[in-house]
Amino acid sequence: MLVGYARVSTTHQSLDVQLEQLGAHGVEKIFQEQLSGKSASNRPQLKAALDFCREGDTFLVTRLDRFARSAQDLHNIVASLTAKGVGFRCLQQGGLDTTTSHGKLMLGILAAVAEFELDIRQERQREGIEKAKAQGAYRGGKQRFDAAAIQNLRDAGMKPRAIAKEIRCSPATVYRLIAENP
Repeated sequence: MLVGYARVSTTHQSLDVQLEQLGAHGVEKIFQEQLSGKSASNRPQLKAALDFCREGDTFLVTRLDRFARSAQDLHNIVASLTAKGVGFRCLQQGGLDTTTSHGKLMLGILAAVAEFELDIRQERQREGIEKAKAQGAYRGGKQRFDAAAIQNLRDAGMKPRAIAKEIRCSPATVYRLIAENP
């Protein structure tokens, strides 16, 4: 049986292209999810797909970055599939197929490249944030709690932990805002 997996990072993105490609290759059962893929451990549909596979099945994805975000993650998942007697194919990246020796070699190379791309992207993002901070243009996320309201509750005699419980935030947030606004 051909088992497919499709993933996009947010609910604002569409799975249509991946679903069409998997369907065009005769995939009989497709698992799909719309959430970030930094770790395989927090993707319930990926886990369900891997559990669903049986000996003789082939697991298909359209691209490696939809499946795994690090070489280690990719190798661990493919190793678990191999142990079950399940093949792995990636449609867009050279028709990667781990049932062949060539496919196994390509898997290692493409995994390393995918991880390299992720590292470079994260490095550029960190550099951009640091540059924006140096220019005073980056101030982090928007303020979620009103420092004045916290101060009013404190002036009314409430302790920081009680304030945190009242406004539904962590005590650390209350302590930080109190320190920032003495």
